[in-house]
Amino acid sequence: MFKLRNIPILLAVAGLLAVQCTRTETPGESPVARVGEKVLLQTDIKQIVPTGLSPADSTAIAGEYIKKWIRQELLIHKANENLSVEQKDLTREIEEYRNSLIVYKYKNALLSEQMDTVVTQLQIEQYYNTNADDFKLTSNIVKGIFMKIPLGIAKPSELKKMVEDDSEQGITALKEYCLKFAISFESFADRWVDFRIVRRYLPIEIEDPAQELKRNNLIEQKDAENYYMVSIQNYKLQNEPAPIEYVQDNIRNLILNQRKIQFLQQIEENVYKEGLRQNKFKIFVEQAN
Repeated sequence: MFKLRNIPILLAVAGLLAVQCTRTETPGESPVARVGEKVLLQTDIKQIVPTGLSPADSTAIAGEYIKKWIRQELLIHKANENLSVEQKDLTREIEEYRNSLIVYKYKNALLSEQMDTVVTQLQIEQYYNTNADDFKLTSNIVKGIFMKIPLGIAKPSELKKMVEDDSEQGITALKEYCLKFAISFESFADRWVDFRIVRRYLPIEIEDPAQELKRNNLIEQKDAENYYMVSIQNYKLQNEPAPIEYVQDNIRNLILNQRKIQFLQQIEENVYKEGLRQNKFKIFVEQAN
């Protein structure tokens, strides 16, 4: 029986259809299927069926391949019947594709070898300051701590004292407590997190997240079994300027993308200037009468 574990094999088989060799029948080789003068041989099937499969799996893969091969050949045959000679002449398209691929590979080689990919913190800050209006928050973000503790163990008053103590000893004590008693514990005091992610941990929906963040630096909830606490140590609201550390990875990518565009434009300009200096081209301008 064909199994799910063989799906990647089928995908690979489907990909081979684009490149597999169809041919006319060869003496001594066993044909499996024929469409017009094109023949699929037993040797072709053997190449695409992995060894070590059960007979049922091998048969299933071979059967799929044969059906796809027949459909492909029928489409090719129908296209050849209905397209004009001019439409079937792919010389120009093949040449354009080849040229595009060669240029693409050449540019990529130069990019990997020569383009400066180092983006300094100063460059990130300069880009951020110049384009500050482009970095408004699309959601509320927070820094803080989340914990979920069984009701029978949780002592909210002690926990509140712990989260208020931001000394090294206080932070260590809180982590040790949560490792010992908490069902779930997440500290994101050193990084910005989308508040929507934090809200998913809570059993009760917060109707107005922005107002909740403005009013409280401590969010407490309960359900039948557990006590939930979110200590909000800092927050930024939607439409406010994003903190630079929250968007610096995006800025780095934007700088590199701009640098890449400029680099590729410079390659084209340099090649043109070199051709001009070395008289590698000539422009024929038809004179107006």
